[in-house]
Amino acid sequence: MTRTSFNRGWRVRPKVSPFAQLQAGAGNATSVTLPHDAVAALPRNSDAPSGGRTGYFPGGTFEYLKDFEVPEQWRGKRVTLEFQGVYRDAMVYVNGTFAAQRPSGYSPFDVPLDPFLRYGESNAIRVDARTHDDSRWYSGAGIYRDVTLRVTDLAHLGEVRIATPDIDADRAVVEVATRVVNESVETRTLRVRTEIRCPDGEVVTRDSAPITLRAGGSGVVRQRLYVPNPALWSVDSPALHTARTVLENSYELLEEETTPFGIRRLQLDPITGLRINGESVKLRGACIHHDNGPLGAATIARAEERRVELLKQAGFNALRSSHNPLSPAMLDACDRLGMLVMDETFDMWAEGKSSFDYSLSFPEWWERDVESLVRKDFNHPSVIFYSIGNEIFETGDALGSEWGRALAEKIRTLDPTRFVTNGINPFVSVLSEVKEMRARSAEVQPDGEGGVNAMMNAGDFMARVSASPMVSEKTEASFSVLDVAGLNYGDGRYESDREQFPHRIIVGTETFPPRIAHNWRLVLDNAHVLGDFTWTGWDYLGEAGVGRLQYADVSPVFEAPYPWISARVGDLDITGLRRPISYYREIVFGLRTQPYLAVQRPEVYGREGFGMWAWSDSIASWSWDVPIGTPIAVEVYTVADEVELLLNGRSLGWATPGESKPFLAEFDLTYEPGELVAVGYRDGVEQGRTSLRSATGPARLVAVADRTELHADDSDLSFITIELRDEQGNPAGAHDQLVHVTVEGAAVLQALGSARPDSEERFDAAQCTTFDGRALAIVRPRGAGEITVTVTAEGLEPVVLELESLEPDDEPVTAALLALR
Repeated sequence: MTRTSFNRGWRVRPKVSPFAQLQAGAGNATSVTLPHDAVAALPRNSDAPSGGRTGYFPGGTFEYLKDFEVPEQWRGKRVTLEFQGVYRDAMVYVNGTFAAQRPSGYSPFDVPLDPFLRYGESNAIRVDARTHDDSRWYSGAGIYRDVTLRVTDLAHLGEVRIATPDIDADRAVVEVATRVVNESVETRTLRVRTEIRCPDGEVVTRDSAPITLRAGGSGVVRQRLYVPNPALWSVDSPALHTARTVLENSYELLEEETTPFGIRRLQLDPITGLRINGESVKLRGACIHHDNGPLGAATIARAEERRVELLKQAGFNALRSSHNPLSPAMLDACDRLGMLVMDETFDMWAEGKSSFDYSLSFPEWWERDVESLVRKDFNHPSVIFYSIGNEIFETGDALGSEWGRALAEKIRTLDPTRFVTNGINPFVSVLSEVKEMRARSAEVQPDGEGGVNAMMNAGDFMARVSASPMVSEKTEASFSVLDVAGLNYGDGRYESDREQFPHRIIVGTETFPPRIAHNWRLVLDNAHVLGDFTWTGWDYLGEAGVGRLQYADVSPVFEAPYPWISARVGDLDITGLRRPISYYREIVFGLRTQPYLAVQRPEVYGREGFGMWAWSDSIASWSWDVPIGTPIAVEVYTVADEVELLLNGRSLGWATPGESKPFLAEFDLTYEPGELVAVGYRDGVEQGRTSLRSATGPARLVAVADRTELHADDSDLSFITIELRDEQGNPAGAHDQLVHVTVEGAAVLQALGSARPDSEERFDAAQCTTFDGRALAIVRPRGAGEITVTVTAEGLEPVVLELESLEPDDEPVTAALLALR
């Protein structure tokens, strides 16, 4: 058996009809390496069909083409192409003949190639993908996740599922269920050998069992193995075991699978909440969309891993995929790094939210897509919840809620080891009634745009509706099918539901970022509330400007106009930089004792800002291009009970946190360059201090790579942070500059950009303008060898970085069979 990456050697071009090809030719195709986003390089414009919802990117139809050699020795083998995700309505053709279809843009699917192959010669694959007004956020398009080619004997392994149903301190029971498939024309007697290695690589147990299958048959080999003194998987100690499964025929190796898994015990009740390995865990959660900022929708493994790393460093211990299944690469990273996962199925059921979205396919395809989700997730210890939807209209309808029951029961038949939830927005569940109320209400006037999200921005009205008896009645059936009641923007129900529904366990599946102090207190005070998932952990493309501050002196509009590209709502921006709200959240969580200084931009001083998802327009900088004496507002986030602010050694006074918001002390002062220091005191004793210093002298370029040694494959990247700083290392971003990046050697510049939310610059260009003195370059290997990255800006000393791309070591497959005997 061989399983190899099928990511290289593709070409992509806009799709045109055969008749158009006859008239004008097929058009030029661009060579690409998967994962790839076909939309990210297209020009944006204000007339894009989906507008700001998709960041003013256009839609389109694209075809991916690849020629590959099929050797004669593959005759009589099973050849399968494994797609992790194609956005959207994928149509697969092999040598010009239709082979497979998948409407969902997020589901993995396999395509058996054997009926279409020509052995001993070149073969052609074509994959058509399209996107057109089918998403409420930026989805990209194309083969944006990995593709693998698998060649096996006609007798081969199917799915390997690993469960740990019985765990104590002395031993763990590990159940390995291995499906074996016999697609040959004769009865076959085969043997499955399984060994388990502990996290340090030592073999701790092994077993083997025979199976005899008739021609065309399949069966499951179920083995119970016992691991002594198991290392348990948890957020703080993500210990991973490995199962190596070998299928053999008379001691001839046919196939081998290696499956990482974790040994951990999940428990749930309204008295102690969620327990992992017997310890209570509160979920410090982040919702995330699937795009990777400057990379577009391309889910290159290192980009997925980096997001998990940075989110965990920022204090999160759980992710909610919004609103579609996570990539296998991100699940792998969550397993390794200790991040809990709520993996979500759909953003809609049969009632659509966009003109051409998945609701058109849901009634026919939902069951297969749920099966695909569970098959992808089953062996990942990080996954503890399946979410069957997000803000589904049908959840407030008696007949429509039948879909929720069907989805929940389907998941339970496939995987009874995890919990089922649903991100129910009580406001959305009764939307038809709300529309009638809204038409009669003088409190909220329709603004004619923005749909459900615009209505949600009327926060007080929404909160009253969500907590109403009407919602209790209409959503009871939908909540009753769940293990955990997911509530989007429903914190007004947390305490009342404890009395009204004493067996109901709640998790805040989506919450307003500025309310984290209020929400987290509810989480800590109520055992039946498992945690909080903020919208969002990481900023994303599309839903342009949903998280921006709007001001009372300007007429409000929900959707920011072109050229806005991002939502501007994450704790981390699209380049991975932590924004001030992230540090405030870390203090609320009790993970940070040092105070944090944030300064509001001088140009917004005195303006009254609002926005349910918005934080203040502030950054951690004391370098401003304004006259001395300009009024400026300063924020200090702290657990202290008093804060003193000093400027150049002079005390500017004291403030008490909590006057406008918990853990927040505010100061009004006038700008003067130098050093700004915040000192926190508790009971009169200094508890911590922090400072910001103005940049002095000329700015200089600083470029730092997150890794200088890369793997020479399709999954690795080097992220290079580019900043403007002075000689002492202080940020010098008052004057942004155009920076240029060149890459020479065994790599390419995959993307370059800043976090400016309204930039018109392209991410595939070799130059960009910094934002607040910062930009991000992403370098992707192209084979093994030396890599030179040069960063330049007019009038500044260039920065040169030396990287290296290395071939990974190969482990002989035959060694596995010898070890198993």
